[in-house]
Amino acid sequence: MKLDEMREKTVDELKSAINDWKKDLFNYKLQLSTHKLENTALISKTKKLIAQAKTVIKEKEVAHA
Repeated sequence: MKLDEMREKTVDELKSAINDWKKDLFNYKLQLSTHKLENTALISKTKKLIAQAKTVIKEKEVAHA
């Protein structure tokens, strides 16, 4: 998901997406520890998505305050 797409979503949709990404991140870390994860870049990409979504949520909260 790109940053422009994130800005179009509501706060609740972003929070739901963050929860999904956190679950994915947990699974990636488990796969990494068992040497089954082939694409290790997924971990950093998922962390980046979570951080971007949290930033967009904060921007929306500040804009509406």
